[in-house]
Amino acid sequence: MSDTSAIEWTDATWNIVTGCHKLKQGCKNCFAEREWARLSAPREKPNVYTGRAFTDVACHPERLVLPVLWRKPRRVFVTSMGDPFHKDVPTEFIDKTFAVMRRARDHTFQLLTKRTERMAEYFQDPDLPYRVAKAGLEVELCGMESIPRFPLPNVWLGFSAEDQETFNERWEPLCGEAFAGWPLWLSAEPLLGHVNASAAMPNELFSNLASWQGGELKWVVAGGESGPKARPSHPDWFRSLRDQCQAAGVPFFFKQWGEWREDWGAIQDLGLRDETQIPGNGYAKIEGYTAEFYRPGKRKAGRLLDGRTWDEFPQ
Repeated sequence: MSDTSAIEWTDATWNIVTGCHKLKQGCKNCFAEREWARLSAPREKPNVYTGRAFTDVACHPERLVLPVLWRKPRRVFVTSMGDPFHKDVPTEFIDKTFAVMRRARDHTFQLLTKRTERMAEYFQDPDLPYRVAKAGLEVELCGMESIPRFPLPNVWLGFSAEDQETFNERWEPLCGEAFAGWPLWLSAEPLLGHVNASAAMPNELFSNLASWQGGELKWVVAGGESGPKARPSHPDWFRSLRDQCQAAGVPFFFKQWGEWREDWGAIQDLGLRDETQIPGNGYAKIEGYTAEFYRPGKRKAGRLLDGRTWDEFPQ
């Protein structure tokens, strides 16, 4: 955890929950699990990871107050090493998280979860504002405040989806009245298939009606996979999301290609050609596509999509 971050779309990470359990294909080559081996290795001065398995989910109340102490306003990624709505995270701890985010109004908090069903259950509780106000009393430096009005303008609620199936599954719980007015965002990383998210984006026919009770995507982040077992992403999947965002006036952020880039036939053969990806070899194909991909690595693959970077943020 740090008050700075190398992640392109945030400024700091706030790891108040660490550890997780894998769900679907997007979790297969999990970055957090990859880092876990290094963080949990035996050392002279043990840390909160030492000796723990990745599936051993833990909350860290001693870290809750940190954003209140950060003076410079920043974007804060909430829990890069876990999931804030994991089933093993007590509801009372989530209440404290929201109490701190409410207190630290100068920061913008970027929550991200794959467990939108639990997030929906959490926000559907009519007693939630009272619980959050009470939780503030239990967190150092927060203290008693008035009952909060939701949505909190400095809190962005995000969810991860790697393909159309996971997008549909995780977006559906966010369509209800409880999420009306909340800034919602999508992290499509690693992107492993085409995603049509246009139905979740702003639509003048509905969002301007006083009776509209649904949520809307206000930001999309997309990226390819990195790491030794990374899978390639097709450029058309990124272009499609970008075009959907442009049509709806939604900011689009292209984080990275990942390890792989499409081969236009002018790249030297880096290894064995095969019909499926073989980690460690230089070429790969995506089922159903004729394009061939080569592996220059994350740094050389870069962040340019159609000749430019896409670093758009919500206002």
